[in-house]
Amino acid sequence: MSTPLVINQAQATPSESEARAQLDAIGKRIQRANQALTATDDARDEASDELKAVESQLADTNRQLDQIQTERRQLSQDIAELEQRRSAMETEREAQQAALARQLNALYRLGRTPQLKLLLNQDDPARLDRLQSYLNHLSQARNTRIETLAELDRQLAENRRQLDSRQQRLDELASELQGRSQQLAEQTQERQALLSDLNQRYDTEASRIEALSQDRAHAERVLREVQEAIANLDQPLPSTNIERTRGDLPWPVQGNMLSRFHQGRGVHRNGILIQAPAGTAVKAVHTGRVVFADWMRGFGNLLIVDHGDHVMTLYAHLQQFDAGVGSRIETGQTLGRVGDSGGRSSPGLYFEVRRGGEPINPQSWIARR
Repeated sequence: MSTPLVINQAQATPSESEARAQLDAIGKRIQRANQALTATDDARDEASDELKAVESQLADTNRQLDQIQTERRQLSQDIAELEQRRSAMETEREAQQAALARQLNALYRLGRTPQLKLLLNQDDPARLDRLQSYLNHLSQARNTRIETLAELDRQLAENRRQLDSRQQRLDELASELQGRSQQLAEQTQERQALLSDLNQRYDTEASRIEALSQDRAHAERVLREVQEAIANLDQPLPSTNIERTRGDLPWPVQGNMLSRFHQGRGVHRNGILIQAPAGTAVKAVHTGRVVFADWMRGFGNLLIVDHGDHVMTLYAHLQQFDAGVGSRIETGQTLGRVGDSGGRSSPGLYFEVRRGGEPINPQSWIARR
């Protein structure tokens, strides 16, 4: 079972926390139903269980790699900014040293005991006042320069400490990235072996079609569980006015359509399948709440968003999840990445729209292109 992403409860209002708690409970109930159905289905589920395990691991590894790359980019940016700041401080330090040298040179020209000379030369009181004022100003400026240099030295030392710390973390991430990449390669090979084993079990096209029909029946039972759980909420999810956007919703991902509504086989029959490169960001088509994010037979990594008004959208075959159960989603927010989970031989996104639990043509909801 995939682990839901951590949600910061401290930032949630009481109503949001309550909604998340309800949705988290729904998610667990649906996951149990999904597992129970899988356990009671036919013998091919042993291989499906293995496929679920390895694809769930792949999703976690991909998410971890994504987090590592994001941290690496941030660290590289931090290092560049620190280097730029260090260069500016060193330039300022050189300027301060030069100014201090000029001040010391001026004091040197006055001799070792300028105050004594002033006291001995009292023939012109006005001139004495001016020279004393000059000496006071020069001394104050010198002390200020010395303090500024000391502060710059402290900042440069702290800058170097931060640079060393970030560089050390960057080196650690490089090693971690290498390990995760190796892990990803091994898991991918394991997945390919499992897919080969699954495909060899279909001795005829009829048996393959039968398996696809079983996957769709399994999915329908779980999706009914989703709909019933949402319908029985003590406080229904608020309306997001998705009906008003019908025909204008953005596409969840750009790409060629591989199958249309009621043209695909198995679980793909009730939606559309869009071809897109692996790792492409999958965007939410409308505001809502995540009510399901887990692996499901046929769908692979499946995420479901409830938009209120009895409307849900489904996003399947994800490479990884970027949102967890209970998360509030805004239009255009990244939900996950395009993948090939669920046993697909090539990456793509399956997208479905349901109203009142019944699948409807997604193309009547999303904008023409």
